[in-house]
Amino acid sequence: MSDLVVFNIGSLVTNDPDRDGLLGIVEKAAVAIVGEAIAWVGPEENLPDEFSDSRGLDAGGAAVLPGFVDPHTHLVFAGDRSDEFAGRLRGRSYEEILAAGGGILSTVEATRAASEEELFEEAAGRAWRMLSTGTTTVEVKSGYGLDVETEEKMLRVAGRIGEFLPIDVIPTFLGAHVFPVEYRSDRDAYIDLVTGPMLDACAPLATFCDVFCDDAAFTVDEARRILEAARQHGLALRVHADQLGRVGAAALAADLHAASADHLDHVTDHDLEAMRRAGTVAVLLPAVSFSMRLPYPDGRRIWDSGVTVALATDCNPGTAYVESMPFVIALASLNMGLEPEEALWAATAGAAGSLGLADRGRIVPGALGDLVILDAPTYLHIPYRPDGGLVAAVVKRGTIV
Repeated sequence: MSDLVVFNIGSLVTNDPDRDGLLGIVEKAAVAIVGEAIAWVGPEENLPDEFSDSRGLDAGGAAVLPGFVDPHTHLVFAGDRSDEFAGRLRGRSYEEILAAGGGILSTVEATRAASEEELFEEAAGRAWRMLSTGTTTVEVKSGYGLDVETEEKMLRVAGRIGEFLPIDVIPTFLGAHVFPVEYRSDRDAYIDLVTGPMLDACAPLATFCDVFCDDAAFTVDEARRILEAARQHGLALRVHADQLGRVGAAALAADLHAASADHLDHVTDHDLEAMRRAGTVAVLLPAVSFSMRLPYPDGRRIWDSGVTVALATDCNPGTAYVESMPFVIALASLNMGLEPEEALWAATAGAAGSLGLADRGRIVPGALGDLVILDAPTYLHIPYRPDGGLVAAVVKRGTIV
């Protein structure tokens, strides 16, 4: 790996809190990367002589942004649920599909049957498409196994993606996604499995533990039991919270000082205040509302509450088969009440914060050399042109990919 200078940047989004504005924009800028880390940022006319011999990448006067961080995905799965999508368009509800054995449970059946190589090939293809649209760090959950063998298999696949492709993968154990068919009549037995043999096998392969705490999944008490066991196994915590109704999941996330509470379609002001005090990040998933034709969470209210906001794709086979963070930024700007600069910040710095990653989401000295060069003069073209195709180049850890 050689050093790299990205020059002729028309508009550089740094997210540097020491610069003016939320995005810390520098006009007519350059960025110097040494090894994997950013060494210098500023107006190109001030570029130090020490970088004059570095390899150069001409941005062509375009906008340059931090690499996108996608903090909520279900990237590893098998099967196809396009028929379920069509059923929703004809009026079937998510809960009806799940009760009939569809939804997550149909993906569980297909994922259990797939080989590790089959899962890897499909997931790596999705990750590559994410990388091509500017995502340089992605969180990947298990949760379509719901048995020890398949949950462990999914997390191994997630780890292999990060080794095979120039994208950083943050693995999350989601054994508590829903109750598998074989444990529907004995919920306690499944929770014993999750908190015992499943965590023993999966915790060494994961960074976080997540629980789907909602009407169609795990109760607050069940989720607390699982999350506390995960913490004892050394995992940080995330929560699928209050998507289908308010059950107290966001409040649970705050009480446990979870890193994030995700979805939050039915979050209350009281919940938000608890999250703000706890430092729990709100991860919003507008592609789910788009795909399921549901009302969008009030991003404006959540942002104004003082809670840190992140955006994610929730890429999954059923409720949001979306791989593009620029599209998510556009949805948040057009339909959730976020200003374009807020949505971009939430997809970079906010998303990195939800994963506890202080070394990315910003273009500042010391951060990873993760950059996105747009085929556009300003970041405003992301929501302005939501059909995509705006990413001209991606730099990951100082390497042009």
